[in-house]
Amino acid sequence: MEFSNPFDSPQSRFFILENAASQFSLWPEHCALPDGWQVVCEPASNDECNRWLLANWTQLQPTSFAKEGVIGE
Repeated sequence: MEFSNPFDSPQSRFFILENAASQFSLWPEHCALPDGWQVVCEPASNDECNRWLLANWTQLQPTSFAKEGVIGE
């Protein structure tokens, strides 16, 4: 079965990317990397990437919005 959305395919593998605002993104392995983003985790399954994100992405606000010393607001 062919999947048009790589996030729907259980066989898809993804990079985890990070931008200058310390935000993360899953990025399909077969797609060119977007400007301004750096690879922080080599290609892995969607489940593996989500586990990595849960363990490592503790601040959801972009760094430009995060107030020093305030977490989760």
